[in-house]
Amino acid sequence: MDGISDVAVGVKRGSDELSMYNSPNSGMSSISDGASNGSDSKKLRVEEAPPSRVIHIRKLPNEASETEVIALGLPFGKVTNILTLKGKNQAFLEMGTEEAAITMVNYYSTVSPHIRNVPVFIQYSNHKELKTDASNQRTQAVLQAVSAVQSPSSDIQEVLAAASSPVLRIIIDNMFYPVTLDVLQQIFSKFGTVMKIITFTKNNQFQALLQFSDPVNAQQAKLALDGQNIYNSCCTLRIDFSKLVNLNVKYNNDKSRDYTRPELPAGDGQPSLDPTVAAAFSKDSNSLLGKIPGALNPLSAAAAAAAAAGRVALAGQAGSSGVLLVSNLNEEMVTPQSLFTLFGVYGDVQRVKILYNKKDSALIQMSDSNQAQLAMSHLNGQKMYGKIIRVTLSKHQTVALPRDGLDDQGLTKDYANSPLHRFKKPGSKNFQNIFPPSATLHLSNIPQDVTEDNLRLLFSNTGGTVKAFKFFQDRKMALIQMSTVEEATQALIDLHNYNMGGSQHLRVSFSKSTI
Repeated sequence: MDGISDVAVGVKRGSDELSMYNSPNSGMSSISDGASNGSDSKKLRVEEAPPSRVIHIRKLPNEASETEVIALGLPFGKVTNILTLKGKNQAFLEMGTEEAAITMVNYYSTVSPHIRNVPVFIQYSNHKELKTDASNQRTQAVLQAVSAVQSPSSDIQEVLAAASSPVLRIIIDNMFYPVTLDVLQQIFSKFGTVMKIITFTKNNQFQALLQFSDPVNAQQAKLALDGQNIYNSCCTLRIDFSKLVNLNVKYNNDKSRDYTRPELPAGDGQPSLDPTVAAAFSKDSNSLLGKIPGALNPLSAAAAAAAAAGRVALAGQAGSSGVLLVSNLNEEMVTPQSLFTLFGVYGDVQRVKILYNKKDSALIQMSDSNQAQLAMSHLNGQKMYGKIIRVTLSKHQTVALPRDGLDDQGLTKDYANSPLHRFKKPGSKNFQNIFPPSATLHLSNIPQDVTEDNLRLLFSNTGGTVKAFKFFQDRKMALIQMSTVEEATQALIDLHNYNMGGSQHLRVSFSKSTI
């Protein structure tokens, strides 16, 4: 595939050339190679122009886009520059080589080219190259978007469809903090009018479809934002063009929004947005996500920690608490402590209550709704003590402690002051090391005298099989791989904070690495 860097939309001899093309006082010969819209005498003179890699295109329909003009040249080779003269219904297209331009002109001398069912006229230009101003971001975005999706084997219609779609598909990698529909709107609206957004989870990843009013805005947003982090060191945007050209949004809620139709219902079981909260969030996120047009301003670690600690009200979670309902637990095995340890991987657990009359279910209170969402997204559907657990948001705002003097058989525990919370300290590295349950575990705080055999034996005793082990260079940290995710989950529950002797306690978390 041709690299984006090969596309030249730059100043070759300063911007005087561009002013010549666009000057209302300049003669037609300077902007159209002597051809107006079809004068036979001028056309004859221009047709005598020698071959050039710059092609002059006339009689374009008023609504023709840069993408459609570029499409005329794509089958013949790389398009390296374009200049459109909207008021004159003309354009100049610069091909990568003169050979490509010759092939293009020869082809269109036998097959009449059309744009939007209107025949257009093509000839060589007197210009040998286009000298345009690099500040024309719109043109640059179109060219780079087409170049990015073009490959020698590309079907021309597929290339055009991708480059001219106003809909982007967005995947969030390393989503340590929840990303809401409103966060996406806030970021992408810097590049144009966002009309519709649909969010969903696929393959355990948060994804979204976002529709702009204009394909060029989608191209600019993709070029600027793909690979950027929303927050410091996390929530990485992966952006592609969607094959869809229009989104059908039925409900306005925290999962989908049509900004052109505010009258849409919220839908069954979906919380509608509180306008006050939405407005407050929009105000807050200006400061968090940056005010620089066309650019992200990643959060500092402290600000990201503040966001994770719930000091930023996220729209769509109005009224939602940090309480989770966990069901289908193995009631013979589960304890408040085991739930505290597992859910503590994704946030600071405040209280745990196993339900007295339904011991396969529990309420877990996290520090805030962001952490609750994070724990739910990672742990719903995972296996714990041999059973697939279900995790949903609870309607309860808090988990109540038993009344004084009432014995609830130790089913309720208060962990508000636990020293084992991973995320108390703003900017802690733990914020950057949150991963879904995996068969590989990351171990830290290992005493110097502990060997690989010691750790292999320790983890084998949790009931699983150790498949691989690797010390880090300083031997204070290691990776250990179990046979299954379930075995690794069990080992984490059993051995996180395990006393390795003296005052050293083992730290265990899920790893994104494999051995």
